[in-house]
Amino acid sequence: MDHISAPPAAVLTAFGAAAPVVPLPGGQGTARRCGALVLKPVAFTAETRWRAGVLCHLVDGDGFRVARPVSAADGAWSAGGWEAWRWLPGAADPYRPDEVIRAGAAFHAAVAGLPRPRFLAVRNDPWARAERLAFGDTDTDTDTDADSDGAAGIVGESGSALLKPLLAARRPVTTPAQLVHGDLLGNVLFAPDAPPAIIDWAVYWRPAAWAAAVVAVDAVCWWEEGAPLLERWSGLPEWRQMLLRALVFRIAAHTEPLTGAQESAYARTAELVLGTADGPGAGRSG
Repeated sequence: MDHISAPPAAVLTAFGAAAPVVPLPGGQGTARRCGALVLKPVAFTAETRWRAGVLCHLVDGDGFRVARPVSAADGAWSAGGWEAWRWLPGAADPYRPDEVIRAGAAFHAAVAGLPRPRFLAVRNDPWARAERLAFGDTDTDTDTDADSDGAAGIVGESGSALLKPLLAARRPVTTPAQLVHGDLLGNVLFAPDAPPAIIDWAVYWRPAAWAAAVVAVDAVCWWEEGAPLLERWSGLPEWRQMLLRALVFRIAAHTEPLTGAQESAYARTAELVLGTADGPGAGRSG
């Protein structure tokens, strides 16, 4: 959706937005602020409807707040291919991964009792495919070479070489899955005198520790963190296995061959992850 620069006038009217449209940083660069609203293109209609239906009723918890969806004039959660959310003050800070993980844990506790949404079974974007590969939900999962070679056409030979040892080190996990946010590091906003705000919920059905591992892997790859961050959260269940899956997820989600900088960052992170001890409840997953 890179070609989309601003929501059409009909969309602004549908959501009652009259203020100037201002691009917002982060994400895929398609979000726009319009006064008290944030407008974003709809990526998957079923997910937009489900997410809005959940978050319009979810009570802010101890340790987090959420952006609230805004319906269009006809009561729908989208209009003209766009969705709307209340703008929240604050800014993301990827140099605060521990606080992001704690905010994510509070959010995950609040949604833990909700059932798995049906749309997850049919979502087929690059991140969904990468997540399935990371957890072995693929037809070729019994063959590690097939897994990594299948990704080579996207991430290139260097990416495939990075994936192979990570995939080979996976072991079965037993930690229960639940609803989680799979992209927290850039989607937790910090503001003075307010709990962290969770925005842009990337919905997955995985162990909560995996969502924390994605934060940790992102912070190590791109935001100057290292082994101490991984060690601080080693008490989470099956931690090494979650880190392995988080890094596979990030590498395999690329839709183009890795650049030299990406390859270097992932290789450094892979070395740390492969050397990490599992957390409690590892069972056969060490």
